[in-house]
Amino acid sequence: MNQQKKLVCFLLCALTLSSCVSMREYEALQSHYTQASKSLTLAKQELQELREENAELVRQGQAMTMSLSDMTAARQECEATVTSINRAYAALQLRYDTTMENFLQQLTGKNRDLSKVNKMLEQRTRELNEKEQQVKLKEQAMLSQQRELEEQLSSMAQSELAINEELEAKQQELERLRASVQKALVGFADKGLDIQVKEGKVYVSLADKLLFASGSWEVSAKGAEALKSLAKVLEANPDLNVVVEGHTDNDAFHGSTAVKDNWDLSVMRATAIVKLLLKQGPKINPARVEAAGHAEYAPKVKNNSAANKAVNRRTEIILAPRLKEIINLLGE
Repeated sequence: MNQQKKLVCFLLCALTLSSCVSMREYEALQSHYTQASKSLTLAKQELQELREENAELVRQGQAMTMSLSDMTAARQECEATVTSINRAYAALQLRYDTTMENFLQQLTGKNRDLSKVNKMLEQRTRELNEKEQQVKLKEQAMLSQQRELEEQLSSMAQSELAINEELEAKQQELERLRASVQKALVGFADKGLDIQVKEGKVYVSLADKLLFASGSWEVSAKGAEALKSLAKVLEANPDLNVVVEGHTDNDAFHGSTAVKDNWDLSVMRATAIVKLLLKQGPKINPARVEAAGHAEYAPKVKNNSAANKAVNRRTEIILAPRLKEIINLLGE
């Protein structure tokens, strides 16, 4: 404001003296006026900036006043909390002191028993050490037994392997024998001949119509031909045990000679076949051959029809390889 007054006075003086000053002085005054106007403009701008800055400071002061009020309230709340915590701490301290006093009293009593407990503990420790020693001895004995058992298992596994190999060889031998018998009797395949391998044996079943006339125990010519071929196979396999079994149906047989029933008939037929095999195969060892009769008591099927009865009237020649090697392995 003072600067404006000075500028107005200066202009009045300049107008009053304008008639008296020269052009050079006028221009100087004019330049001074221009400079003064610029200074005035800058001063106004600075004044406006100061006003804005003052307004911002006022706003910040108001915000700080509100923040201070909030902080004052928070402080009061914290002080209240601290007071509550102090009261709780005092209560806890009292409880702690009481508990500690009770504990010390109990500890005094416990200490008197501690010596007894230590003695008992030492006794138990000695007993435990003795038991541990016993356990170690038992473990050593068990380890020794385990080693022996493992050796036995290993030996058994080797024996089992050898037995399996021997059984496989015997199975192959049985199959070879079955093939040999079937080849030797190929001409009788459709005349009541049946060859099977079961239970480690070869079963050659010959129907009565191939070997005997009804009620007779004399081998027919066709049957003798079949037995001759079979005898050659038995001669080629000297390790076979041979069992000849006679079977009948359940029709009653009434003979007028020493052969009076189905028992006699089945035995006589088995014996007749054994004799014929030994005659036609002189190399067969008779000690390996036996005859047996079962009459009607070992039928293949029920005797409830003529066809089934024909099946049951048969002679079975059972060829069994000797299992001495396998029995020896099992006995080891």
